[in-house]
Amino acid sequence: MKQSEFYSDLKRRFEALLAGRGLLGEAVSLRAKSLTPEEAIGITKRQDYPILTGRDVMVQAECGGCLGQAFTDAPAAFEGTLGEVCALDIENDAHGRGIFIAALNAVMCRLGIVECTVHCRNDGPELCAPLAVERIKAEYGRPRITLIGYQPSLLAALSREFPLRVLDLNPQNIGQTRSGVVVEDGGDEALRLEACSWAELILCTGSTVCNGSIVNFLGYDKVLYYGTTLAGAAALMGLPRLCFSDRLQ
Repeated sequence: MKQSEFYSDLKRRFEALLAGRGLLGEAVSLRAKSLTPEEAIGITKRQDYPILTGRDVMVQAECGGCLGQAFTDAPAAFEGTLGEVCALDIENDAHGRGIFIAALNAVMCRLGIVECTVHCRNDGPELCAPLAVERIKAEYGRPRITLIGYQPSLLAALSREFPLRVLDLNPQNIGQTRSGVVVEDGGDEALRLEACSWAELILCTGSTVCNGSIVNFLGYDKVLYYGTTLAGAAALMGLPRLCFSDRLQ
C-alpha cells in the first residue's frame, strides 16, 4: 500500500466516524503542544529512550478532557475544530500529520473506542516490558522477532526470551550493541526486507504512522504494533496493537 492510499483511507474512516457521531461540524477545541521529555515520560531509570535522546518529540492533543499523544519529528501547535483537523494535509505535511494523529487519539479516547492514548511514565516502560513478553509468549509462542524501533526496556526483556533482531533509524543507535543485540539500519531497504523475512513476528513501533514508514510493514501478516501513537489509527484500520500504558499510570 502506498502512503497516499493509507493516509487517505485513514482520514476517510475518521471523517465517517465523526459524521456518524454528529461531531464533524462541531467546534470542538483541540490543543496540541510539544511535551518536554519529563512531561512525556517522567523520570526513568534508563536514559536512552528515544524520547530522551532523539529528535522526535511528543505532541499532545486534548478533546473533551481526554488526551491523545503522537511521537513525531515534526511538532506543531494547533487549535481549531475537528473539521479543520480533517482538512489537514496528512499525506504531504508531517506537521499536520502529527496534529491529526494526536487529535485522532484524543477523540477516540473520548468516544471510548480505544485506551492507552498517553505514554506511560516513570517506571512504566520497565513494567510494560515483561507484560509485553508474556502477551507475546501466550499468543505467539517463542517466535523469531524483529523489533522495529529501539525501545530499550522492551529490547532488554525480549532479548532474554526470543531470538531477536532490532532495526532503528537513529544513527546514534545503528551499529551499537544493546542488551547483546546489534542495532541494524532500518533505513537500508534490503536489510529491512531481509530482517522482516527472517522474523516470525515483527514488533513495530506505532510511531511509524507519523513518519510514514508504517506502509513498509502493512503487507506482512505477522506484525504486532506497540505504543500509544497508533492507538486511534490501529482501531480504525484494523491493525493489532500492544500497549499497557493505562494500566501503568
